[in-house]
Amino acid sequence: AGYNVRMHTIPLQPALDWLSDHDAIIAELIATQPPVAVVAHTDYYGALASSIIGQQLSVKAAASIKRRFIELFGTGAMPEPTAIIKCNHDQLRSVGLSNAKAYYIRDLAEHVLDGRISFDHINSQSNAEIIAELTDVKGIGEWTVHMFLMFCVGRLNVLPTGDLGIRNAIRDRYGLPSRPTSKEVTELAETQAWHPYESVACLYLWASYDTEPFVPI
Repeated sequence: AGYNVRMHTIPLQPALDWLSDHDAIIAELIATQPPVAVVAHTDYYGALASSIIGQQLSVKAAASIKRRFIELFGTGAMPEPTAIIKCNHDQLRSVGLSNAKAYYIRDLAEHVLDGRISFDHINSQSNAEIIAELTDVKGIGEWTVHMFLMFCVGRLNVLPTGDLGIRNAIRDRYGLPSRPTSKEVTELAETQAWHPYESVACLYLWASYDTEPFVPI
């Protein structure tokens, strides 16, 4: 799978200029909120495995189970898919994984090993192609892939329409009578011309709502 992990910070000035010119509300947030940053990394497999482990858990609980999961393999880092396949279900359960998550972790490993998921060409894939490929794994839904695209791959053109924090922040910042639906989030982003920097608009909305997405990646 190739685990030569690299990290790099994505330049955001073009996004800030664009959003400031097109959306007065986001422009105000950019002017008044602390700067946001997007730091991409290439530990794609580790990010997805961490996402599965952390689903529906507090940050503290997720970190504890992830630590025990890594200790189970004695590698000091997220184990490679081959090691996970060799580990039986009860061993995976022993570190605190639910029955379902133990299956999901194994399913992710199988997808990587048999080539249904290949991270080698991720930079040439569209968001839609990556979403289709990764949501074929049990336990990985669209929201998880949206977070993966934003906080691991570093895509600036991701609109996580199902995220409650974003929907709440849009309701409050844009004076809507109720929390917008996913469709309404898409329509607002189009009206306000967030594309191609939806991710950055969302980062400022999260910050303005004093909340952060739970991203164990």
